[in-house]
Amino acid sequence: MSEDSHDDQIYRSPVHVRRNQGLRRFLLSFGITFAVLYLVYFVQVPYYIYQPGTAESIKPMVQVTKPDPIENGTFMLTTVSLIPKANVLSFLLAQWDENAEVQRKRDVLKGQSEQQYMQHQEIVMLESQSNAIQAAYKKANVPYQLKSVGAYVAETRKGLPAAEVLKPGDMIIRIDGKPIEGIKELQAALADKKVGDTVEVGIKRDADELSYSIVLADVSAATPGAAPTASPGGAGPKAGIGVTTADMRAVVPEQADKKVQIQAGEIGGPSAGLMFALEIYNQLTPGDLSKGYRIAGTGTIDPTGNVCSIGGIQHKIVAADREGVDVFFAPMDRKAGECGLGVDVANASDALQKAKSIDSRMKVISVGTIGDALNYLATLPVKPS
Repeated sequence: MSEDSHDDQIYRSPVHVRRNQGLRRFLLSFGITFAVLYLVYFVQVPYYIYQPGTAESIKPMVQVTKPDPIENGTFMLTTVSLIPKANVLSFLLAQWDENAEVQRKRDVLKGQSEQQYMQHQEIVMLESQSNAIQAAYKKANVPYQLKSVGAYVAETRKGLPAAEVLKPGDMIIRIDGKPIEGIKELQAALADKKVGDTVEVGIKRDADELSYSIVLADVSAATPGAAPTASPGGAGPKAGIGVTTADMRAVVPEQADKKVQIQAGEIGGPSAGLMFALEIYNQLTPGDLSKGYRIAGTGTIDPTGNVCSIGGIQHKIVAADREGVDVFFAPMDRKAGECGLGVDVANASDALQKAKSIDSRMKVISVGTIGDALNYLATLPVKPS
C-alpha cells in the first residue's frame, strides 16, 4: 500500500459522526421553523379583516354654541375595526372567529389605491357631518344657509409639493393672503403663476389655521377627470399646487347661538350620520332625549333626515353590546333602488339576528328617518337610576 493511500484514510469516530448528524438535523429544523414563522407572521395576504370596533360617546365631539346641557344618558356612534395589513396567521384565525369578516382588498378598493380609499372615507365623513347638521336643524326648526367657505382638499398628488404639507380634509382659505371661498377663487389666484413660483397657502385644519410656502409644480399630467388647481390655458406646463379640491360649504344658522361644530378625530366614513343628528338635536332642543339610556346606532343620513344602509352592522352590534348599550338604532331593510342602492340590504334584520346570536339584551330598533328614532325616544320612560 502506497504512502499516499494512507493519507486518504481519515478516521471518524462514531461520536463525531453522530455530532455532525445532530448538527445537520438542528440546522434543518431551525431553517424549517424560521421559514414557517416568517410565512405566518411576515407574509401579508391580499385581504382586509373586519372586526368589532368601538362604541363612543358623541357628546364630546359635538359643540353647539349655546346648548341645552342636560344629557343623563349618552348617544354613541359605533365603528368597525379594520386590519389593513393582514398576515397569514391573522387570516387563518379570522376563519374561526365568528365576529370577524374577511374581504378581498380588490373588492373593497374597486380600483382605488389604499390612500385614495382612506381619503374618500374622510370626505364622506365630512359630508355626513354636514348632512347631520342640516337634518337636525330642519327637525328643530332652526333656519340656516349653506355658505361657501373654502376649497376642500379631497386628494393630494404623490410626488408634487403639496403632498409634503397638505392632506385630505384641509380647507384652503387663503392664497398669498387673498381669501379663497371655493375652487373658482383658487384657480383665479393661480391663473397668472408659473411653474417654480412660490405661493403662501393658508389652510384650516380642524380648529387650527396654518400657512405653508409651496413651490408650484407642473400639474398638466393630472389624473383624468380630476379638478386640478392649475392655471387655465392651452398646451404646455400648468402651474398648480397638486391637489384635487371641492367647494367646502358651511351650514350657517341664522341664530348664532345655534352654531354646530363637529370634531370626530380619526373616525371616517358616512355611517355616523344618524347618531350625530340625534346628538345635535338633543343639544338644540330643551330636555333630555336620552332619558338616562345608553343609545347607540348607525346609518347614513341625508339633509332631509332619511336614514340609509351601511356596511358591517354585525360588527357594530357586537361593539355596542360590549359597551352595555340599551338601545341600538339600525337602518331599516332597503330594496335595490332605494337610497341609491344597487342591491337589497337587510341592515335591521342582520342587526337583530346578530344581537340574538350573542344573547344581547339591548333593543334593536329599525328606523328609516330621524323622525322614526325621535318618535321611539319619545315613548321611552326615564331610565330608573
